[in-house]
Amino acid sequence: MRRYLLRRLLLAVPTVLGVTLVVFLTATLVPGDPVTALLGPGAPPAAREELTERLGLGEPAPVRYAVWLGHLLRFDLGDSVSAQRPVAELLLPAAGQTLLLAAAAFVLVVAGGVLLGTVAALRPRTARGRLARGLGTLAVSAPQYSVALLLIAVFAVWLRWLPPGGTHDVLGSSGALDRLRHLVLPAVAAALVPMGLTARVFGAALAAVHTSDLADGLRARGLGRAAVLRHSLHNASPALLTIGGLQLAYLLEGVVFVETLFSWPGLGRLLYDALTARDLALVQGGVLLVAVAFVGINLLVDTAHALIDPRVRTAR
Repeated sequence: MRRYLLRRLLLAVPTVLGVTLVVFLTATLVPGDPVTALLGPGAPPAAREELTERLGLGEPAPVRYAVWLGHLLRFDLGDSVSAQRPVAELLLPAAGQTLLLAAAAFVLVVAGGVLLGTVAALRPRTARGRLARGLGTLAVSAPQYSVALLLIAVFAVWLRWLPPGGTHDVLGSSGALDRLRHLVLPAVAAALVPMGLTARVFGAALAAVHTSDLADGLRARGLGRAAVLRHSLHNASPALLTIGGLQLAYLLEGVVFVETLFSWPGLGRLLYDALTARDLALVQGGVLLVAVAFVGINLLVDTAHALIDPRVRTAR
């Protein structure tokens, strides 16, 4: 197990270095002039030249990448030009908000995906099984942006059960219950597509195990329905672990529209504002944080997979 973990860690190092290069190139190739975006088109040439020098934009791209990478090795993400604050001070609170939203959505993804997938796998020819498969397909096919607008229109505007956005009421209490009320709609909007994918993948894996020779052998030995189901769930758990890890990574990086629509002060909304302002340091820091989180989640998923299935540790 130690050799497997060491091998995965060593593979993660060049992956992270490649991520830094892609993040730098992506931010550099974004259309528009950051100096014009910050100073305006009518700025005097002296001010433009001073800002260009201060941002280091006059240097060749390889030099700027080397300087940026050197700062990263010292855990320095630079300063945000638009906010006049260190990038890390802006990213950490936003990352906490995104993590909260992603965790709430992930609970819905796992609970709903396992429920729909189990019903579809165990009752494939019944009305409940067809309904579960239909709901999973509908969840995957539903556009996230449109679903978010529909949730706001129905539950916030029409029924007035839940707030349309933000993290707390401006007037009134701001306790845990109020925070939960503001979390419901964005979490549901973010969880819909990942829940449908989880239901389909886990349902297919559970159906394959439940109808396999292993399950038939357990039934032949006299085990009851609950015991066979327990063994089937155990053997289908690697599929749930894999798709669950991927969906968690998706939630961390794919909630830009949700955070923007629901005015949720997370990484997605922060990056959207940074792109609008052409704040390259903030864009690079935010995208790098999400990408490193994606690599870390995949590393944790591989480790958990190896603990569940010993064959993974010996695979080449």
